[in-house]
Amino acid sequence: MAIYLTKESKVLVQGMTGSEGMKHTRRMLAAGTNVVGGVSPRKAGRTVDFDDRAVPVFGTVADGMRATGADVTVVFVPPAFARAAVTEAADAGIGLAVVITEGIPVHDSVAFTTYARERGTRVVGPNCPGLITPGQSNAGIIPADITKPGRIGLVSKSGTLTYQLMYELRDIGFSTCVGIGGDPVVGTTHIDCLAAFQDDPDTELVVLIGEIGGDAEERAAAYVREHVAKPVVGYIAGFTAPEGRTMGHAGAIVSGSSGTAQAKKQALEAAGVSVGSTPTETAKLVLARLGEQRQ
Repeated sequence: MAIYLTKESKVLVQGMTGSEGMKHTRRMLAAGTNVVGGVSPRKAGRTVDFDDRAVPVFGTVADGMRATGADVTVVFVPPAFARAAVTEAADAGIGLAVVITEGIPVHDSVAFTTYARERGTRVVGPNCPGLITPGQSNAGIIPADITKPGRIGLVSKSGTLTYQLMYELRDIGFSTCVGIGGDPVVGTTHIDCLAAFQDDPDTELVVLIGEIGGDAEERAAAYVREHVAKPVVGYIAGFTAPEGRTMGHAGAIVSGSSGTAQAKKQALEAAGVSVGSTPTETAKLVLARLGEQRQ
């Protein structure tokens, strides 16, 4: 089992003919993803050869869906065109839009995540690495060769920490790993993923990775306390960040004690989440909790 993405998923790539789209489409295909088409209005009707696979290019998402039955789109368009791209995908009725693009203005993200939600399209991102169900499908830029299928679910704000925890726990493996993005506005939250993992019979434990800024982790802690029966292990990036400073991610803004790593750690631990102080310690906590589950 998995959440959001399986081997049955049929994937379109908006912006496939650009340099980033080409590079990562090739990587997705190599990971076994069923990429059924690209979307590029200026190159509609062409095909692009990826080793032994010829992928057709469509003028619109709707055209691609009609021709292929696609139910996922991965967005690799420049920031100025992201709002239009996601709006187009939502209008076409696609089920999942994975927005890799970074640097999108916040007001655009607010607009397209709201628009998509109203039309039944789940957005993952923006400014995210995407998601991967190891051994089945990979929608985005997550390396496919650093882990294997398993029974851990992972939801993370940070792309780099997603990769590190996947690698540290590669001997156990993952059901699905979702990089939700670290911008102030994202389409899919920690809570959304926690709910999906709780309902997935093949996810045994959930790893939650957060970072300083905002209150998403505190809200996730409240949700875990009330709704998640499976063990959850957490890690918060930014324990050494100075207070009152805006850090690297757009969402990582700390004011006083609000949004600090310590405040988030305390909220999660109060909800029964084991929280590591480093990624390596977090991986060890996962192993310990899994051992407890299986006794």
